[in-house]
Amino acid sequence: MYRQRFGLSSHVFPQNAQGDTYIEGPGYARLKRRFDMLCREPGLGAVEGDAGVGKTAAMRNLCGQLPRPDYQVIYLCDTAVSPLDLYRQLAVELGVTPSHRRAQLWLDIKAAMLHMVDEQGIQPVLVIDEAQLLGDRFLVDLAGFLNVAMDSRNLVALWLVGQPPLLAMLRMKRHAALASRLAAKVRLEPVTDREAFMAFLQQGLQAAGAQSNLFADTAAELLFRASRGVPRRAAWLLKEALMAAHDHDKNFVDDAILEAILDEEDL
Repeated sequence: MYRQRFGLSSHVFPQNAQGDTYIEGPGYARLKRRFDMLCREPGLGAVEGDAGVGKTAAMRNLCGQLPRPDYQVIYLCDTAVSPLDLYRQLAVELGVTPSHRRAQLWLDIKAAMLHMVDEQGIQPVLVIDEAQLLGDRFLVDLAGFLNVAMDSRNLVALWLVGQPPLLAMLRMKRHAALASRLAAKVRLEPVTDREAFMAFLQQGLQAAGAQSNLFADTAAELLFRASRGVPRRAAWLLKEALMAAHDHDKNFVDDAILEAILDEEDL
């Protein structure tokens, strides 16, 4: 109902933002350049950022722009499992019956990727989300997998996406073999610049269909401070504020509405 009042065609900063509804944040342009590079020249990349800065949304938007059937995107996020189970997930996504033996599993995955690239002309793009939960055992194992599976060729654009301390983990001496394969490292940050945040907010409102400014200047300032520039936090506060404004029969959000929400949630 609140969207009807404010003339919105969708939620502002929707969870499934992609294309026109996706608003670029700090670091996105750099990530896009690195992403495009690894699509052209497959290799290993890593994206790090605090919870809520939009890592998954950025990767989803980039993957969504890839032309089909030239690319096949494989997304894995259940990382709190054994290395073998993760490779078995990958095999299933590739249409391979997963073996219980690691050596055979690696060979089967290699064969599937070779067939995909050489016979079908399809470039696989593998995104492993929540990569900060990957244990040392898997990271050590991954270096061996890339060595065995790829031989002298890089068949897959592989992205590790996670919260800190992902990059710190990869810099550890025991992961030197894996770190040496990193062709791209990107860190995404909150929108901490005030003017950039205000532009980010207006772009998000306009993308959702807003025809007028729905936030008083003081309310927008409060949203900036309360969210600390974290897109996920800002999106939640914004939605709550618009719903509250609707409940109070108001046509815009003022600072009193936001202050009430912050007081209620003890934020």
